[in-house]
Amino acid sequence: MRGPLDGVRVWDASWVGVGPLTARYLAEYGATVVRTESTRSVDVLRHAPPFKDGVPGLNRSQFFADYNASKLGLGVNLSTSGGRRVADRLTAWADVVIEAFTPGVMDRLGLGYDRLRAVNPSLIMLSTSMNGQTGPRRGFAGFGTVLAAMSGFCELTGWPDRDPGSPYGAYTDFIGQRFAAVAVLAALEHRDRTGEGQHIDLSQMETGLMFLAPELVDHQLTGHVATRDGNRDRAAAPHGVFPCLPEDGRERWVAIAVTGDDQWTVLRRALGEPAWAADPLLATLAGRKEREDDLERALAAWTSARTVAEVVGTLQPEVPAGPVHDARGLQSDPQVAHRGYFRPQPHPVMGMMPYEGAQAELSLTPYRVTKAAPLLGEDNERVLTELLGFEAAEVAALVAEGAVEQVLD
Repeated sequence: MRGPLDGVRVWDASWVGVGPLTARYLAEYGATVVRTESTRSVDVLRHAPPFKDGVPGLNRSQFFADYNASKLGLGVNLSTSGGRRVADRLTAWADVVIEAFTPGVMDRLGLGYDRLRAVNPSLIMLSTSMNGQTGPRRGFAGFGTVLAAMSGFCELTGWPDRDPGSPYGAYTDFIGQRFAAVAVLAALEHRDRTGEGQHIDLSQMETGLMFLAPELVDHQLTGHVATRDGNRDRAAAPHGVFPCLPEDGRERWVAIAVTGDDQWTVLRRALGEPAWAADPLLATLAGRKEREDDLERALAAWTSARTVAEVVGTLQPEVPAGPVHDARGLQSDPQVAHRGYFRPQPHPVMGMMPYEGAQAELSLTPYRVTKAAPLLGEDNERVLTELLGFEAAEVAALVAEGAVEQVLD
């Protein structure tokens, strides 16, 4: 069965996170995605661990690989005259171009939207950057770690008596791609109806703000400014992470969230109806918030005498509870295994490697990881001849000129 985006052609000229992840999403629902790179400006993720066997190399980063599965790789130096000829062919071929550079970079390369639209009037271009293509901060450089701070996430992460923390990694990179993919799909639908292309300006900061909508609305309505409160939640108690018995020589923890009075009743029974839990004050959220310190200490004493499996098995499905997984736990989690989330693919350098799978399974249009991420320029011949229509002699001339590049080790 072909994917729903079969026939859609994407030029992925982006790098790092949001752009490549957006392009991968389109590829795994059937689009043909050509990723362009150059040895003169290598994607920084190719230099980022984890590396296969701990050995660095341009084609040995699984960080890069996971973000770029199911794509074809074309090594091209766009600053050369030959590279610009390749860019013109890619523009004419593509339905969608994705770029993720600081605003102005594509224009300086002669690849801005107005230039590309002159070649392909129905082209859809997605430009994703930190703050968008306009405004006083349009030229700011940085990564999702900086945007996590600018978007307000760091102010909310950590303990009230400590400095701001940060959610894991380049947090907004894991948000922006979802909005970007939907925006591209909407633009494709519009093009199919009208023939019109368009330029999508996606600010990664603004997509991050969508995930803080309750806090922003709360401030607008009440003036309340949300800040760090550890693992606590204003609408739940107890709500936190609690220690369990160690396993395999490592600490184990469980997350528990009591979001209603009925769940508190179930938790109280699981605790064995201790005398302190019978306090009528604890029957309501307001009362439990008032006694939250005492409540957390008592709950931690109960969980610390049990394994994670025992706690979760006792509380679920009536009370929300789940293991605090590390990487090892996720790799061995039976639910993750049952759903087949990790999709192994053979990589030419690293061998069989796991790739992230679908976040949603569609019954009629399945999500497919079709190939490992490309080596730098791995698919040069196929892309240039089969997709872009260059003759073999032209390809040889592009290679001799240094316009087309390849690193296969």
